[in-house]
Amino acid sequence: MNWYYVSAGKQVGPVDDPQLQELARTGHIQMDTLVWREGMPEWQPYSTIASPASAAAPPPAYVVPAAPLPGSNDVVCAECHRIFPRDETIPFGNVRVCAGCKPIFMQKLAEGAAIRGELRYATVLTRFGAVFLDGLILQAFNIGLRLVLGFSLVQRFDAQTGESLGGVIMLTALGMLVAASYEILMVGKYGATLGKMACKVRVVTAEGGKVTYGRAAGRYFAKFLSSLLCLIGFIMAFFDEERRTLHDRICDTRVITIA
Repeated sequence: MNWYYVSAGKQVGPVDDPQLQELARTGHIQMDTLVWREGMPEWQPYSTIASPASAAAPPPAYVVPAAPLPGSNDVVCAECHRIFPRDETIPFGNVRVCAGCKPIFMQKLAEGAAIRGELRYATVLTRFGAVFLDGLILQAFNIGLRLVLGFSLVQRFDAQTGESLGGVIMLTALGMLVAASYEILMVGKYGATLGKMACKVRVVTAEGGKVTYGRAAGRYFAKFLSSLLCLIGFIMAFFDEERRTLHDRICDTRVITIA
């Protein structure tokens, strides 16, 4: 059964039942995310179909007019959830609102209400905590790796060259490979490393979508640029509204909180 859902005011899909449940499990679909499938009269929050029984329920026997799916130039109003052409809506951060809902929406903003669908950017301190935890994890792994392989590698190089420098270089290169693989694979598959998961943050695209393995790899190696000139690329996050570092800007990514 094909499902469609709304992300940052845009239609995404189709996805089948297992994919929809996985998106909900990983946080890409929230309980208030609008979803639709053939047979439903209108878009509904995911919370209304969250149970397996309701998600797998067959469409009714009678024919129900299908809700219109947003086209390439259509968006969903964050307030009334109706579909409008993009040029008939007003952008507010990562969401769009129709002209009729603008007064109510502005009143909610004035009262401090959270914008549905708005990305909540992780604080610099939280991001530092995630990096620190990842550093501890990799350090522990590298220590174990050296204990297991260190002596044998050094002895092998000693026998061939009479120097231990080759073994040290080999272990260092292996540690760098592990660090790159760890971040690229974790961010590409889950959107977060173990440290980020512990701090409840995730790496996403500018629209809040999933990061590909290619972009995760580019982001990892772009971190070396952020490290240049006294870590200026990381310090940039303190002065950016979306708390982007240099490597976030290069790869057009954001780090959001999911707590």
